[in-house]
Amino acid sequence: MTSIRTFMTDDHRRCDDFFAEAEQGIAQKNQEAAKAAFQHFQSAMLAHFATEEKTLFPTFEAKTGMTMGPTQVMRMEHVQMRELMDAAAQALADGDVDEYLGQAETLLIMMQQHNMKEENILYPMCDQHLSAELAPLLERIESELSEA
Repeated sequence: MTSIRTFMTDDHRRCDDFFAEAEQGIAQKNQEAAKAAFQHFQSAMLAHFATEEKTLFPTFEAKTGMTMGPTQVMRMEHVQMRELMDAAAQALADGDVDEYLGQAETLLIMMQQHNMKEENILYPMCDQHLSAELAPLLERIESELSEA
């Protein structure tokens, strides 16, 4: 059976691929392709955040009693990344490539740091503490992400 770490890391990569497509669209001066790819990226990221915030984090917190630890930090970072995504999407909508590139660069750095913390700290902790409910939890997460 797949682990939470493996499953969620794979979803990070899927989001990263959409982000890279948006960057490619910008590089090729194809604003429409960039906008479409960024919309896919933003939808995938918001679905990922929602699944973590509504399912994974509360399950982990209920099991461990840790509500002020890594999950709180991840939620705060989700808020910041949502704001950066909104600003980048607005820049694309306005046709302001320089503004988009600035927002996208900040977002990329933040995503890389955030993903490393989740993949190397939080997800392994989830696998360790949630082993008893792993199968039904992964089913729920997979179902939530596929509906998005």
